[in-house]
Amino acid sequence: MKIACIGDSLTEGRPGVSFFNILKKKYPNIKFANLGKAGETVKSLHTRLSKNKLEQDCDLAFLWIGVNDIYSKLLKVQAQPITRNSEEFREYFEQVLELVLQSSKEVVVVSPALIGDHINASNRGLLNLSIIMEEISKEHKQVKFIDLHRVFTEKLETLQTTDYLSTGVGRLVKDVFFYRSPKRVDRLAAERGLRLTIDGVHLNSNGAKIVVDEYGKVIDQIISKVK
Repeated sequence: MKIACIGDSLTEGRPGVSFFNILKKKYPNIKFANLGKAGETVKSLHTRLSKNKLEQDCDLAFLWIGVNDIYSKLLKVQAQPITRNSEEFREYFEQVLELVLQSSKEVVVVSPALIGDHINASNRGLLNLSIIMEEISKEHKQVKFIDLHRVFTEKLETLQTTDYLSTGVGRLVKDVFFYRSPKRVDRLAAERGLRLTIDGVHLNSNGAKIVVDEYGKVIDQIISKVK
């Protein structure tokens, strides 16, 4: 079985704890491809997939995109183009999904999780994107939808956190280079009062485990069908 994970830095695994590496260890007999790229937005992902066609032999593809279409508005530097409004986001996401469907038997659309370990205006913006992605997913028989935004926000309701959120590119770069091990990532997250992320967006061990659990549910279903 071959599984592609497509997305941004959360899929790439830097900064923070890589859920992808944990997933590979959990399923050693599955071939995984990491197609995550830091800073990716739905627009830039559309450009990437249009120029570089995916291999057309995947059994499953996880498509996790969208957080940077909100988060990059808060950063001092925008590395990639972002959609202007919900209508444009819908248009580009539909095209991205069609490109991914050409390469994989099944696709799992994953909603963006959170921006900040607390409920705020940015997270409400992610909720809007999640609704759009779910609506589009329902139009395709071979597409499943994971509402990570709901899973993460429900988890946050039971946790005491701070409103820490990294918005400086320099801080993000420093986290990439100096906090590579899960132990160091989790220690920094604790210092910042964060429970699921290292900086309000990228995952610590707790956040990575949530993603692995949600991805794992889908993978286990497919494995059981094969058996």
